[in-house]
Amino acid sequence: MTLFGPDEPVAAAEYGGEDAPLAARMRPRTLDEIVGQEHLLAPGSPLRRLVEGDAPMSLILFGPPGTGKTTLALIVSGATQRRFAMLSALNAGVKDVRAAIEEARRELGRTGRQTVLFIDEIHRFSKTQQDSLLHAVEARHVTLVAATTENPFFSVVSPLLSRSLLLTLQPLGDDAIGVLVDRALVQDRGLGAALTLDTDARAHLLRMAGGDARRALTALEAAAGTALAEGRTAIDLATLEQAVDTAAVRYDRDGDQHYDVISAFIKSIRGSDPDAALHYLARMIEAGEDPRFIARRLVVHASEDIGLADPTALLSATAAAQAVQLIGMPEARINLAQATIHLALAPKSNAVITAIDAALSDVRGGLAGAVPPALRDSHYTGAKKLGAGARYTYPHDLPDGVAAQQYPPDELVGRDYYLPGNRGAEKAIAERLARLRAIVRGRAGGDP
Repeated sequence: MTLFGPDEPVAAAEYGGEDAPLAARMRPRTLDEIVGQEHLLAPGSPLRRLVEGDAPMSLILFGPPGTGKTTLALIVSGATQRRFAMLSALNAGVKDVRAAIEEARRELGRTGRQTVLFIDEIHRFSKTQQDSLLHAVEARHVTLVAATTENPFFSVVSPLLSRSLLLTLQPLGDDAIGVLVDRALVQDRGLGAALTLDTDARAHLLRMAGGDARRALTALEAAAGTALAEGRTAIDLATLEQAVDTAAVRYDRDGDQHYDVISAFIKSIRGSDPDAALHYLARMIEAGEDPRFIARRLVVHASEDIGLADPTALLSATAAAQAVQLIGMPEARINLAQATIHLALAPKSNAVITAIDAALSDVRGGLAGAVPPALRDSHYTGAKKLGAGARYTYPHDLPDGVAAQQYPPDELVGRDYYLPGNRGAEKAIAERLARLRAIVRGRAGGDP
């Protein structure tokens, strides 16, 4: 367990001196220095009230690595002059938790000073370990600040979650990472303006960071060390690549390459080439493309180019999109890859998009007659006098559950929008649809 008090400031111990890693030295020390989490920093927000000492509440900080969870815990402690204790769920047990709580209780009794207990990766704690925190949190012997990269609704016990304020940190965008990188280049506690960063190297650094400030600053420090060792005053792309052993991906998220790669990705899936599709997926991931964008394209593609030829394709794509939200990167790359392979191997059909576009075209062209009387709402007073619902046949009253009756307006009787193909599940659907249409439209037909 790590302990800090007013006589040993958190900054001195956690931010470090000249020999500390760049990411530690550049850690924001006030709320105003934090970037990329503006939704948590508004005046009067719970976080600001806690830092200003007006609201002693426990926090669960949920977000990807490198988004500022530990930083917020340190700021909460330092700004309020509370005592700070830190445990890592990687190596702490119930005994350590109870010892930290007991020391916090004694400190509160002796001096009246409350303890901020920061637990990193709380999702690694067992239910028993998490339960051991409940009384101390409820009695406010400690202000718990717990960090997790996993969805707390799955990884944190409900009683602890209900006693804490949940704050969700977002992955840092390129602009936010850029602010931190630029600060590190010029500030005295960073590189002190000893080096400059070439434009293409900076762009690659932001892509490579993937929303993780710690990763960006660690890479910058490694590249700076290489450049200084070689007697140079600028960090170029080659130096950055050499330092972090990651080749720059030729991909511009805001330019032509963005559209070319996503187009190639979708066309490779449509063309049933999973290997090419995985290549383009890897290029987008490595370049730092927003995984939610990739997931959205998979969901659209599942209906646009596969549809009912494989009804499970949409389920697979939607599940991958949910996994991106629940888990985040880098783990969600596996879910995106699974959905990509599924969609690439699935039988293809564009019958769904063709059907809805044809229906929309007719509606926009004015082809939309009155709703047949039998289908009109008959639940209001006077409806029967107007003929609403008259002669409606309830399909469940029939042995086969299908009734011969008119559903479309007169102008659209006999018009077919959905034309299933002969691949995959749509081959059977086409046969069933033909029988259904025959019965519904009053023609001779077989069993539905």
